[in-house]
Amino acid sequence: MTEYFNFKNACKYLGFKSANTLKKLISKGLPVAVIDGTKLISKSDIDKFVQAHKVTTK
Repeated sequence: MTEYFNFKNACKYLGFKSANTLKKLISKGLPVAVIDGTKLISKSDIDKFVQAHKVTTK
């Protein structure tokens, strides 16, 4: 598996059906690399972001 995902593959990795949900995470601080207009998201950044936003419920 690659370290960097495009939007489609990042959504697939996260289990999202819509890119809008991914865009919400980006607006909340998920880092995105832009190279020649192509947006790439690091798998490790996704994992760190999700881990940092875990909550427990009782």
